[in-house]
Amino acid sequence: MATQFLRRFFAPRSLVVIGASPKPESMGGIVLQNLLQAGFAGPVWAINPRGYQEVHGVTCFRRIADLPEIPDLAVVCSPLSGVPAVLERLGRQQVRAALIVSGGASLEDDSRDGKALRARLERATLRSGMRVLGPECLGVAVPSMKLNATYASQPIGDGSVAYLGQSGMLGNAMIDWAAGREVGFSHLVTLGDSLDVQLPDLIDYLNQSGRCRALLLHLEAFGNARHFMTALRESSRNRLVLAIKSGRTAEATLRPVPPTAGVDRRDAIVDAALARAGVVRVGDSDELFDALETLSRLKPPKGDRLAIVSNGVGPALLAIDRLIDGGGRLAELGEAAADALMERRLDVSRPGRNPVDLGGRATPDDYLSALEIVTRDPNVDAVLVLHAPTRLAPSLDTANALIDARQRFRHRLLVSWMGLKEALEARAACNRAGIPSYVSPEKAVRAFLHLVRYRQVQHLLQETPPSLPFDSSTGSRQRCHALIDDALGRQRDRLTHQETGEVLAAYGIECAPSEYVFDLEQAERATARLRGPWAVKIIHRDNCEPFRYWGESRRQAASLIQDLEQPGSVVDAVVRLEARVGETLPDSPIYSYCLQTMQRGKGSLQLCAGITRDAEFGPVIVFGMGGYKVDVMADRQTALPPLNMRLAEELMDRTRAGRLIREHSEDPASAVDWVARLLVKLSQMASDLPRLKGLEINPLLLNHEGVMAVDFALDLGPASTQAIMPYPEQLRETVTLSGMEIEIRPIRGEDAPLITHFHTFLSEQSIRYRYFHHKAVLSPRELSQLSQINYDRQMAFIAVRGVEQSAGQESRAAGPASPSEEMLGVVRVWNDSDNIRTEFSIIVRDDLHGSGLGRRLMRKMIDYSRQVGTLVMVGTILSDNLPMRRLLVSLGFELRTNVEEGAVEATLKLNEPQSDWQRHRLDAAMD
Repeated sequence: MATQFLRRFFAPRSLVVIGASPKPESMGGIVLQNLLQAGFAGPVWAINPRGYQEVHGVTCFRRIADLPEIPDLAVVCSPLSGVPAVLERLGRQQVRAALIVSGGASLEDDSRDGKALRARLERATLRSGMRVLGPECLGVAVPSMKLNATYASQPIGDGSVAYLGQSGMLGNAMIDWAAGREVGFSHLVTLGDSLDVQLPDLIDYLNQSGRCRALLLHLEAFGNARHFMTALRESSRNRLVLAIKSGRTAEATLRPVPPTAGVDRRDAIVDAALARAGVVRVGDSDELFDALETLSRLKPPKGDRLAIVSNGVGPALLAIDRLIDGGGRLAELGEAAADALMERRLDVSRPGRNPVDLGGRATPDDYLSALEIVTRDPNVDAVLVLHAPTRLAPSLDTANALIDARQRFRHRLLVSWMGLKEALEARAACNRAGIPSYVSPEKAVRAFLHLVRYRQVQHLLQETPPSLPFDSSTGSRQRCHALIDDALGRQRDRLTHQETGEVLAAYGIECAPSEYVFDLEQAERATARLRGPWAVKIIHRDNCEPFRYWGESRRQAASLIQDLEQPGSVVDAVVRLEARVGETLPDSPIYSYCLQTMQRGKGSLQLCAGITRDAEFGPVIVFGMGGYKVDVMADRQTALPPLNMRLAEELMDRTRAGRLIREHSEDPASAVDWVARLLVKLSQMASDLPRLKGLEINPLLLNHEGVMAVDFALDLGPASTQAIMPYPEQLRETVTLSGMEIEIRPIRGEDAPLITHFHTFLSEQSIRYRYFHHKAVLSPRELSQLSQINYDRQMAFIAVRGVEQSAGQESRAAGPASPSEEMLGVVRVWNDSDNIRTEFSIIVRDDLHGSGLGRRLMRKMIDYSRQVGTLVMVGTILSDNLPMRRLLVSLGFELRTNVEEGAVEATLKLNEPQSDWQRHRLDAAMD
C-alpha cells in the first residue's frame, strides 16, 4: 500500500483524539495538550464516552458518529483491549488514518473470544480500510505543520532532520537529546508494534519531502526486505541517512530470527545491507547525534588519511589507537610539510612526523602555523586538532584563533577540546562557527571515521562498475533448473557432489578434475584416467549439505581419505569409507565416490566462497578463508547480491583472505580479478536459481593458474526473493530493424561507458529535447544515476548492436569503452512508490532518426508498464519537438499544451484503477 493515505498522518486538515481525558497525566490528556501547545491550526475534537462538554477547551463528543465532519486523522488513546472496536467504528465513518498510541498490553494474549489481541487488531484494520500506525507508538510530530500528536514530555523543535524509530521510549529520549544539541526535526515518528504502516512506507513518504535533509533511523526488524532496501537506497541518494540497530545479539531480539547458515554473526548481514543502501550505521544513540553533527557540517574527505596536531603526545597516541582500530590510516607527511615543521621547530617529539606534537609550551599562534603547513600537504585528507588547556594556550583563546583563521586551512578540521570547565566555552564557540568539536580524542576520531564510512558507502551506491565478466546463458540456466527439478522430483533437498559440479561448470567455475564411481571396479579403472596421488571422498546425503560445521573434523574424517599413491590404495579407501559411513552415519544414503588428483603445491591459498540464505534478506554471498583445519567462520564476510566487479572486490577487501591475496600473490591484480569474477558468477547464480538455498565451495584454491573449486555442496529450498531486485534478464529481446540486428535490454551499471559514447552521437537539439537545456558532458554522478537504476521503481531499455555492424560509419569519438557493442537509443520510466504514475523520457541517436527505433522502444516500455500494473504514463516534451509529438499521438497519448512553459504534457492511460484511493491518486499529486 506504500504511501496510501499517509498524507493524513503528516499533514491532517482535522483530527480527533479518542480517549481524551481532562486528567492531565492521562495518555489522552497529554496528547491533546501537546496538540494544543504546538498550535495545530485545523479543527480538533475529543471523544470520551463519559459525556464531557469539553476537554482542555476542546469540544468533546460521546461517540465517533456524533462528530460534525469526518476527520483526516484519529489519534486513539483508549485502552488497547477496546481498540479493535474503535477501528471498526472509525472505518464505518470513512476515517482513513488512525494513530494508536495506546499500549500496555501484550498483543499475543488471548481475549474472551479466544483470539489474540494482535489477530483482532489486524482483522479490524483490514475491515476498516484505514491506514493504521501503532499500537504502542509515540505518535507523529511535524513541527513545520504545528503538529505534535505525541505523548512527548517536551516541545519538539522545527528543523531538517527526520527521525523514524520503532520504540516510543527511545523516541522520547531522542527528543531530549536533540533539544540538548539544538537539533530540530522535520518529521518524527515511531511505529511501535505497527500492524499496518511499516518503516519502508514512511521512508517512501519522506522521499517526497523537500524539508527532510537528513534521516535518522532506529531499526529493530525489517519485514519486507526488498521494500526496505528499495526505499532506503532511494533516500540515501538524496540525503544523509544514519541508522542505529538494536538486536545485534540473539538475547536482544524480541522476535528471534532463525540463524543464517554459514554466518556466525548474523548482524554482519545487516551491516552489509545498510552499507549497500548508502547508510552509515552507528553503535549507540550518542554516536547517532555525533555522526549527524559531523556529517551535516563537513563534506566527506577523499581518503582515510588523518593528520593530528596536538599540544601533547599522550592524547595523540590515544587518537591513533582509535584510528587504526577503526580502519583509518595515519597520514605520512610529505617532504615539504616535514621540512617546514622542522624549520619552524614546531614538532617537539618526532620532528617532521605525524602526529605533530607542539608540546606544552605551544601558543595559539603555534597551532595556526602548524595547521597551515599540515593542511596544505597533499598526503593528508583531514586534520584532527587536539588541545588540552594550558596557561600559554587557554581553550577559548585557541578556539577563537582557529575560528578567525579557518579560511586559511585547505583541509577539513575536527577539534577535540579536552577538559570540562575551560573546554565548554571553546566547544560552544566552535559549534557556533560550524567547526565540529568533541569531548575526547577518541570521539573526534570516531567522527572522522564516520566521514570516511559515509564516503565509502556512497561510493558503493553511486560508482560505475567495469564491464561484466560473465553473462549467464539461457542454456546454462535451463541445465541447472533441470538438475534441480530432477532432485526435487526424487524427494531430495540437495544436489549430489557431481550435480553441484555440473551447476558450477554451467556458470564457468572450474572444478578439480573428478571421477565419480559407484563400485570397486570403477574406482580402480578411474585411476588410469586421473594422475595420482589421489584423494577419495564418499558422497552421501549428509555431506552434500553446505555449511555444516558442527563436528566438522568428525565429518571430514568419516568422508575423506587423502594422499593415496597406488590404485590398490584407492580401492581399499572405498571399502574403508563405506564401512565408516555405515557405522557413523547409518541413516545417510551413499550416492557415489569422488576420486580426485591431490591439489597440492603451486603456492595455493585455500579460500571459501558461496551463497547462503537469510530469513530476512534472502540470498547472501559469503567469502573468506577456507580449508578444513581453520576457523572459516572467523574471517567470513557477507554481501547482498547482485554483485558487480567493484562490489565483489569490496567484499574481498573486508576479509583477511583478501589482504593475503593482495599482499602475497605473485600477480595480485590477476588474483583479485579471478576471485572477483567468481563472486560475480555466484551472484548471478543466486539471481538465476531462486530455489538454491545454500552453496558452499570449500576449499576454493587460488594459485598462479587461477581459481579451482575442490569441494562443494548445494542444497535446495522454496524460491527466495532477493533484497535488491536483480537484473531482469527475462526482458531482453533481439529484433531486426532496417536490416540491423539490435538487442533491446534493461540497462545495467556496467553500461556507463556506452552512455558516454552514445552522448557523442547527439546533436545540441537532441540534447535540448531530452534535458530541456544543453548538457555537453555527463558528470560521473549523472552517469551513475543513469546506469545504476533501481529496477523496483525505474526501468530503462537500451538498444545496442555489435560494434562490427557499425564498420565504415564515421565515429565521433575514440570508440566505446566496451569493444563488443554500442548504444543506439534509450527509453526510461520513473515510477512513484505507489505505482500510480510513471514518467517517461526517450532519446535516439541522430543518425537513426526515422528508423523506427524510437517507436519500438516506446512500445516495449508501454507493454512493460502495463504488465507491472502502472496506471498512467506521463511525460513532458518541448513544443517544437514535432516528431515526438506525432509519435506520441500515434501511440495513443493525449497531449495538452502548456503555453507558459513552452511544453506539451503527454498522458497515456495504461490500466484501470482498482480502488477508490487509486482513482483519487490519479487526480491529486498526493493524498
